[in-house]
Amino acid sequence: MNIVIAVGILVTLVTGIPVLLQLLKGHPRGLIICFLAEMWERFSYYGMRAILIFYLTQHFLFDPKAASGHYGSYTALVYLVPLIGGFLADKWLGTRKAVAFGAVLLVAGHLAMAIEGKPAVQTLTYQGATYEFQAEGRGQNREAKLVVDGKAYEVAATKVGDFEIKGLPANAPLPAVLPKADYKLDVAGRDPLYLNIFWFSLSLIILGVGFLKPNISTIVGQLYPQGDPRRDPGFTLYYYGINLGSFWASILCGLLGVNVGWWAGFGLAGVGMLAGFIVFVLGKPWLDGKAEPPEPKVLKEKVAGPINRELAIYGLSLVGLVGIFFLVQFNAIVGVALNIGILASLGYIGFFMFTKCAKEERERLALAVFLIFGAVVFWTLFEQAGSSLSLFAATNVQLDLVREPLRLFSGAVTLATPDQLAKAGIDAASTFWVDTSFNAPQTQALNAGWILIFAPVFAAVWTFLGARGKDPNPVIKFGLALIQVGAGFLLLQWGSTFADGAFKLPLIFLVLMYMLHTTGELCMSPVGLSQMTKLSPASVVSFMMAVWFLAVAIAQWVGGKIAGLAATETVGGQVLDPGAALAASLKVFNIIGLVAVAIGIGFLLLSPVLKKWSHGADNVGAPKKA
Repeated sequence: MNIVIAVGILVTLVTGIPVLLQLLKGHPRGLIICFLAEMWERFSYYGMRAILIFYLTQHFLFDPKAASGHYGSYTALVYLVPLIGGFLADKWLGTRKAVAFGAVLLVAGHLAMAIEGKPAVQTLTYQGATYEFQAEGRGQNREAKLVVDGKAYEVAATKVGDFEIKGLPANAPLPAVLPKADYKLDVAGRDPLYLNIFWFSLSLIILGVGFLKPNISTIVGQLYPQGDPRRDPGFTLYYYGINLGSFWASILCGLLGVNVGWWAGFGLAGVGMLAGFIVFVLGKPWLDGKAEPPEPKVLKEKVAGPINRELAIYGLSLVGLVGIFFLVQFNAIVGVALNIGILASLGYIGFFMFTKCAKEERERLALAVFLIFGAVVFWTLFEQAGSSLSLFAATNVQLDLVREPLRLFSGAVTLATPDQLAKAGIDAASTFWVDTSFNAPQTQALNAGWILIFAPVFAAVWTFLGARGKDPNPVIKFGLALIQVGAGFLLLQWGSTFADGAFKLPLIFLVLMYMLHTTGELCMSPVGLSQMTKLSPASVVSFMMAVWFLAVAIAQWVGGKIAGLAATETVGGQVLDPGAALAASLKVFNIIGLVAVAIGIGFLLLSPVLKKWSHGADNVGAPKKA
């Protein structure tokens, strides 16, 4: 029995049974379909994300800085492309067809990710001779050895940063310690075919998310009549499904990806998406005719010979894969495009504020821009989970849940990892063995797990305060979110004082860091999009929503750059100097943590002034001007 899976089942049962009971009574049947479809879609997305950074650094052998950049480009495009998918659904396709098309692309993309090919090989060149590294293991178990005269030797970095080959005999063709200037590291065997399959798979996933993600949420809203009191509780249940899928994705795909192979982790994500697609297609009758195209006749009109508008949209979208395929490989171009987009958007907002708005509307828009800034800072730090924090967990966190075999009930029950069991000489058949293995990709489940636990608590707290007129205004909530996400990173600095001789922190500090990130998310996430709709004049609401998502995309891109700053040298996907890695990570984490806390305090100090800029937008029934 695996203890991580057992705990996951317990958390799911405790938090999920009340949700299931609510789903089955008092809500439209279509909510069950949306719940399950989005749960599986998020399972596929977060399952792939759990192992993506390790696949880049340990299979293709990108250095961590380049890998973090590619990761940032991918996640930025994931948040940007839904603007197009949402527009096409509103204008022509309808949300059901858009979701189905996106699901097909996602199934294809995730399953294609399982086509991994042979891993790249790290090489070392010294005085004209080239030697290959032999790499084994995945995630935190990665180990690379240098092959010299047919024998593999462990490698490490010396205190001054030189390259050390351990146990190398004196008569070997190269010295046991190589100064940095005397050797060159390179990568061989990075097969262009499989690398391009990888980029194409990511492109399919990006486009698929673009069509599915914004529109399935819209379907949930369409299931309820205007003013239906069940609407908000329905969305709460729906968001539980999102986090349930995310929770199990990291646990199961991380387990298979590390212990079986990358193909197994990615393949399971694809199977999950296929399950979501089947549920959505079979559940069409339960949508009760909702989510259909706004004008079916227009969609069937011929636009080019026998090709109607619907097929043309699908075809042109597939052509768009070429552009995504290009962009996801070039982080700098994505950054330029995003920066041009946000600067142009801010310029237009400024023009609109001072030429089209009265004082009240102008201050509301200014507050919206201020909140967008806070969101960029928050998500930049929060999204380190899939890049720098995963690499940090693999290198500098004690992931074993027990340090040595724990025998209970006179040896009848044993808690240990497989390696600990073998080293202790304990026969697994002689005891009830509880496998305590916990790997680096699985740490990404901590955020979703905390949400499953805390989301009902926060919902109850906000409701309780709101009923008494004491619900904090959005500026305060944003400030609290920023302080908590920053404090999470600063907590790791304290944890470093408890690091062992291998420069690994106790796991509890990573668990608590994710708890702070989660409570911060629960302060910010429910209010962000809502504020864009409340603060924006009716004529620019859609534009401001687009700017919000553009800002989140920029946060992903910037997050990739920050993760690159925390990176350290690897050989064959293995970090050579864990001490240097810890120092590099903590330096970056301290800076971004302090910046976030300072900005969060600034939000709190400014909240008495800024809340006046809303001019009652948070009041029920507040008028919205054109």
